[in-house]
Amino acid sequence: MQFIPDLQIGWLNGWILLAFFYVLFGLFLLSCPKSIVKKLYSVKGWSKRERILSVIGKPFSLVCLALIIMSPLKIGSVIFGVGLVLYVIGFIIMFIALFEYRATPVDQPVRTGIYQYSRNPQWAGLVMLLFGVAIACGNGLAVLLLIGGIGLYHFRILGEEKACLAAYGQPYQDYLNTVHRYF
Repeated sequence: MQFIPDLQIGWLNGWILLAFFYVLFGLFLLSCPKSIVKKLYSVKGWSKRERILSVIGKPFSLVCLALIIMSPLKIGSVIFGVGLVLYVIGFIIMFIALFEYRATPVDQPVRTGIYQYSRNPQWAGLVMLLFGVAIACGNGLAVLLLIGGIGLYHFRILGEEKACLAAYGQPYQDYLNTVHRYF
């Protein structure tokens, strides 16, 4: 693992794993009713602080993605294998969570399936997926930026949970009391 690996344009860079994920994610969103997509991206009920911190986290993610796109995969190395395993696990968690989310009526909180174990399995899966790609590329700076972005995105999750509590009331509070935020 290098802190700043040699960045280059190439066919076997981290972009290929990101592209696979984002193409499938885009197809998933296209298959969803508009009400589900709207709920997925809603910022209703967030405080100004949560919105600002969420916006501040975006550059961390964008720079991390740019570094991954320009970093060659370390195919044949141990870190590639470790990164690929994390990527696949994160990918699976993310899509299981998305399908549960889509299957739940818009006027109800998602509390079944993988959501019985984590209140935010989409975020947990996405983070694991991105860590996996950064590790598979051996890009230490991308890993560091991802950690910074996660810290700031945590406030986005707090905003989402506050909005869900306002929307769903006591049943959601019971859910908050029984299921861990991440794992």
